[in-house]
Amino acid sequence: MKIAIPKETRDGETRVAASAQVIQKLVGLGYDVVVEKGAGAGASVSDDVFKEAGASIAASAATAVKSADIVMMINPPKTSGAGALPGQMKKGAVLIAQLSALTSADDVAAYAKAGITTFAMELVPRISRAQSMDVLSSQANLAGYRAVLEAAAEYGRGIPMMMTAAGTVPPAKAFIMGVGVAGLQAIATAKRLGAIVTATDVRPATKEQVESLGGKFLEVDPEMEKDAQTEGGYAKEMPKEYYDKQKQVVAEHIKKQDIVVTTALIPGRPAPKLITKAMVESMQPGAVIVDLAVEAGGNCEMSEPGKTITTPNGVTIVGIANLPGRLAQTASDLFAKNLLNFLTPLTDKEKKGTLAIDWDDEVVKGCCVTRDGEVVNERVKEAMGAKAPAAKKSPAKKAEAAKADDADKGGDKDADKDKGN
Repeated sequence: MKIAIPKETRDGETRVAASAQVIQKLVGLGYDVVVEKGAGAGASVSDDVFKEAGASIAASAATAVKSADIVMMINPPKTSGAGALPGQMKKGAVLIAQLSALTSADDVAAYAKAGITTFAMELVPRISRAQSMDVLSSQANLAGYRAVLEAAAEYGRGIPMMMTAAGTVPPAKAFIMGVGVAGLQAIATAKRLGAIVTATDVRPATKEQVESLGGKFLEVDPEMEKDAQTEGGYAKEMPKEYYDKQKQVVAEHIKKQDIVVTTALIPGRPAPKLITKAMVESMQPGAVIVDLAVEAGGNCEMSEPGKTITTPNGVTIVGIANLPGRLAQTASDLFAKNLLNFLTPLTDKEKKGTLAIDWDDEVVKGCCVTRDGEVVNERVKEAMGAKAPAAKKSPAKKAEAAKADDADKGGDKDADKDKGN
């Protein structure tokens, strides 16, 4: 079977879904690997490096994917207009990438229409044997590290305490909001740079993790935080009362902070607003906010995707998209290893270079989105809801549906009122 790795089409993307080491291992598993020309340029990986690892080079994405059995990417491919990838893939081919499946109903519908099988790497279950496949963690780790470096670059003072003949420089105060993988790495990086670090999260279990890295945990409401985590380890969406209380606690704390890094994300939902405009206005001139959730709507009300802005009161807000892409080679290496670790168990152990997928496997069921022309993932179907494309009805069925609608109109008024809730 052939694996194709096309160039990423997302604006500003520097990563590639391959590395020389991973290509060697894929070839060792019996696969033929083809990489689009220039796919690794943004990650400083030349075509020659891929060729030496055992891949062939295709002149274009269309050439790479048209006969491919498996396509591996970082981001969702274009699904409409010139260069739309699903339509160029053969029916039954497999696409493995971060697909933003819970928030991209039109793309998911396009995959189903094209008859391709898709696996959304962001939906890989958080279980022990799938840890090595977790692209969210590998990329978030780099984002948390890079966020602190970006803050340090914007911050106009020293971060560690320095004792000099001219006097003592006090350490910077860093506040990390959200203690997942990105937040923990941000804490560790800020501590290594010499900052005094505090952190907060809705999940009480993270308090011990924060303290183990030398940070101080800022609690909001311990009672409400007891039920703040899903079985998969993700943060739940909290009630309005919690966010109101959180804003009060954070508003007082944030006034004295020099660097703030926000990392709070909820899968399939807009990022929660943690920093209001009033909070930003209360901060001291020269303070820096780095919003890692900017692509999901932002944790800060004033952050702007893809921009670094300075407020009238002198606070710098960094809204850089795709921070892992600023460490393109490392990010690509880790992402490619995640894909390899996902693909290896799906590969036939006896017949090299072919797939033998157990469709009942927990990992497969958790992240398979489309198959045989249908959306098969329950979480994705639920997220699509009314956005899911309606099946075409025959004239006879249309007539039956119209009669049913007429019969139901009298009793559906109350249900209609509830649709906006």
